[in-house]
Amino acid sequence: MQVERFLEDSARLTPEKVALVCGDSRLTYSEIDRAANRLARGLIGAGVGRGDRVAIYLENSAEAVLGIFAALKAGAVFMVVNPTTKADKLAFILNNSKAAALITDTRRRAVVAEIADRTPHTGIIVMAGRAGDVAAGGKRVLQLDELLRQSVDDGKPANPSIDIDLAALIYTSGSTGTPKGVMLTHLNIVSAATSITTYLENVEDDVILNVLPLSFDYGLYQVLMAFKAGARLVLERSFTYPHAVLETVVAEHVTGFPIVPTISALLLQIDLRKYDLSHLRYITNTAAALPTKHILDLRSLLPHVKLFSMYGLTECKRVSYLPPDQIDIRPTSVGRGMPNEEVYIVDEQGNRLASGVGELVIRGANVMKGYWELPEETTRKLRPGPLPGENVLYSGDLFRVDEEGYLYFLGRKDDIIKTRGEKVSPREIENVLYELAGVAEAAVVGVPDPVLGQAVKAVLTLRDGVSLTEQDVLRHCSQRLENFMVPKLVEFRAIMPKTTTGKIDKKTLHMTAVI
Repeated sequence: MQVERFLEDSARLTPEKVALVCGDSRLTYSEIDRAANRLARGLIGAGVGRGDRVAIYLENSAEAVLGIFAALKAGAVFMVVNPTTKADKLAFILNNSKAAALITDTRRRAVVAEIADRTPHTGIIVMAGRAGDVAAGGKRVLQLDELLRQSVDDGKPANPSIDIDLAALIYTSGSTGTPKGVMLTHLNIVSAATSITTYLENVEDDVILNVLPLSFDYGLYQVLMAFKAGARLVLERSFTYPHAVLETVVAEHVTGFPIVPTISALLLQIDLRKYDLSHLRYITNTAAALPTKHILDLRSLLPHVKLFSMYGLTECKRVSYLPPDQIDIRPTSVGRGMPNEEVYIVDEQGNRLASGVGELVIRGANVMKGYWELPEETTRKLRPGPLPGENVLYSGDLFRVDEEGYLYFLGRKDDIIKTRGEKVSPREIENVLYELAGVAEAAVVGVPDPVLGQAVKAVLTLRDGVSLTEQDVLRHCSQRLENFMVPKLVEFRAIMPKTTTGKIDKKTLHMTAVI
């Protein structure tokens, strides 16, 4: 099965149903399908062929959704690039992927003009928004509105793609500092979406809110899963204005709300009782582990809502989920492997462990094909599995597994702090910090120390109107943690540095950490 079938099947079954709400736009499945067909024909007519890469450099919008499905219908590979990406990084992504086409809008005209002479492979620019001159260095510039107005056969273009062909490249931060493209086939995406919609029990009556960027796989899959289930997607550009988003949740009778910890921190600073959230059926969390305090507070405020604590990697989309009936029993767990997948932990020699602590390994059809043009990094991540002829995904993350097979995230292997000869999990300390009244966000990093090897440093942001001292924090931790885990350093910040996906940017914290 190909990913574009998610849209096509729903358009066939429920053509007049509103599929996408974005700003003032309300588009039905049939409208999106016909528009995607037209855009796909425009791409093909301009020279985009099977397997070519099509970059989508747009904010969350109807045009971005059309771009994704049009690229797929053209037999191409879509790449959603964060709309805040600056010129140098955009040029790197386009050149690295050898993208044939770029779909963007006139608000990014200056960036496109800046990199035009540096991106020789990208010969086609599709521009959304008000028409205007674009200094595109001899590239072919097409107006999106004109392509969509063309009176042509609305049928799907002939597309020979099969499920082992690439469907998407998702660029993620690389260990060398340059982004690397995660190669996902149609089979990878369909397998992941099927497993996730199975345990979330998504149905066509669902209304799913997405405030996460489509360049982030967690945000992207909200589109894919909603269309697979024939549900409705409410697409917001961000969570910058929480009250406005919550009003949308109420007005649209939203049933599903995917969040990350930064969103939960904001939600818990709002009086949620002011909003009618009776239609909300589930909340999901991934990207970074949801602090236990956030889980308990959300459970108390929204007892009727199922809370799914999950763990995933771009390289396989999703790994595990904790069934909602386990959230009160084991709130610090991220569950067990999702349907149609096997997970286990190994020691440093690669030996499988029945229990204890080790690196998490994933087997399944959702595991990526590899990193784009990075064979050595691919080999380090995809290694021979337990059965002949297969490769499995080494996550690079340390987990503890209990006797019932439930997973507990400890941290990235390179994030584990080694202090006083002991290995310390930042996650364990962060959970304790979140229990301290007034803490909005917390992050723990290791900083060089001539005596300890690494010293534990806590970085905190506080809720409005709250005042805490370093001694308050240390006293709280000393009562709850072993001596070697108590932070040696405490720093208060007004704003925590964030990645483009909303996670606390620990790399930046490491770089700015001083003793």
